[in-house]
Amino acid sequence: MPFVADLPPLEKERIACSISSAVKYEVPANIVLAVAEKEDGKPGQWVRNTNGTHDVGPMQFNTAYLRELERYGITANDVAAAGCYSFDLAAWRLRMHLRHDKGDIWTRAANYHSRTPQFNAIYRADLMKKAAKWADWIEARFVTLDVTKEGATPSTPAMKAEAAATAPAAPAAQPAPPRAARTAAYVPRQITFTSSNE
Repeated sequence: MPFVADLPPLEKERIACSISSAVKYEVPANIVLAVAEKEDGKPGQWVRNTNGTHDVGPMQFNTAYLRELERYGITANDVAAAGCYSFDLAAWRLRMHLRHDKGDIWTRAANYHSRTPQFNAIYRADLMKKAAKWADWIEARFVTLDVTKEGATPSTPAMKAEAAATAPAAPAAQPAPPRAARTAAYVPRQITFTSSNE
């Protein structure tokens, strides 16, 4: 993936796996990237929690969730390994939270960490900041589509650069708020990959 060529190997894996998992499980890519950055796990890493569970691997997947996956042969060692498998499981879990939990998108995404309100709120606040940063990163590199608008046309990085170059300068007294200040009105973006034959 050319957009990660100059990054350290673990960072390349985190970005590439997060994006491919987000596409596979139809989860906003910036949210998967934000969770991956927030969890900041490493292959083979095990972190013991105060409740006796462990957070395992690159996405710090909690062993409490593995109990329900044992019937499919999924083990903690699978989750601890390098590669995209732990990102796929994390995106699958995020998808379940986003589809079935209560609350706004950020509370549901922060349920990845904890459903306990006090821990969820802290995680949620930081997740929103990281997701805003990753949304900017994605929009600068990928074709994105606002999936909440019927008939929306894909937005390309070239279109954004062209619009920025031709747009009139904003008055100095009223600059646009940074994306982090606009996260309450966040709109999920979907990344779609197509082959050159299409």
